[in-house]
Amino acid sequence: MESASDPELLKQLGAAYRRIQDELGKVIVGQDEVKDQLLVALFARGHCIVTGVPGLAKTLLISSLSKCIGLSFNRIQFTPDMMPSDITGTEVLQQNVSTGQRDLVFIRGPVFANVILADEINRTPPKTQAALLESMQEFQVTIGGKRYPLQQPFFVFATQNPIEQEGTYPLPEAQLDRFMFNIKIGYPTEAEELEIVRRTTAGANVELKSVVSHEEITALQQLVRRVPISDHLIRYAMKLARFTRGTEKDAPGFLRETVAWGAGPRATQYLVLGAKARAALHGRPGVELDDIKWVAKPVLRHRVLLNFAAEAEGHTSDSLIERILTTVDPNKSEALTDGGLPKVLGS
Repeated sequence: MESASDPELLKQLGAAYRRIQDELGKVIVGQDEVKDQLLVALFARGHCIVTGVPGLAKTLLISSLSKCIGLSFNRIQFTPDMMPSDITGTEVLQQNVSTGQRDLVFIRGPVFANVILADEINRTPPKTQAALLESMQEFQVTIGGKRYPLQQPFFVFATQNPIEQEGTYPLPEAQLDRFMFNIKIGYPTEAEELEIVRRTTAGANVELKSVVSHEEITALQQLVRRVPISDHLIRYAMKLARFTRGTEKDAPGFLRETVAWGAGPRATQYLVLGAKARAALHGRPGVELDDIKWVAKPVLRHRVLLNFAAEAEGHTSDSLIERILTTVDPNKSEALTDGGLPKVLGS
């Protein structure tokens, strides 16, 4: 696979995307956009947090995805009494039976896997939530002054219940910013719910199989980084992120009146990477405007905090992002250099 050209890899990525979708469809009914967002984040090397009320198959979706991509998987069930060492691991004192010597030995925690399902992450206090920060950003764990690298690729797929639910602890902004996407999962349609009930009450046992190898995922992730994007579209993505802060000189007045905290530079990076991954998954050799618009909500919704007045009036981060998308004119986004159209991938 290493010797394949970019156009060939692009075809392989599209084929892998379809295989994963088909396999997930054996157990997950509907939720096509949610599955697409998860796969975009996967091939863009981003972490995801999936938000929805209990009973919408958030855990099933992520555990099923891990079975389809052939990577090691650990599930961490977050609870109010969980400690950071329950995630990262801890050092224990062990005695050598033959010599009698005692040494500190590091016992690895469940974070040492390729795919981590952080189930109901907002059920545990902030101190324990923060135990994932170093792993997500630096792909390592530091215990007792020693650093232990995590095996690549490494993904954290977290689920959380809406903050209005009983017994939840809102994630701090620093940790939310480590997640590429905040994916909202809603109730199924009437037809989808009927199919769910039929499948889950019939006694059928569906076995999912791995349809993408470890080597394929690594190569295809590298391909996504090479997907070209014009400077004009980079400027557009940057403008979207900067407008969320409400401090830009040409930002509309409604932003200054509603935003308490906006998106940082990491949001622009994820807008571009997400757009590249979506273009590649759909077999296109370059990023288009619709790719950036498609990833805008999952990238920005958890990075935009509204002030009290805006929340009291019923505004949400999603509604604010929609207004920004209609406000920013992509044709007026000046090129960073000389602009131009993207080259064809592999040319």
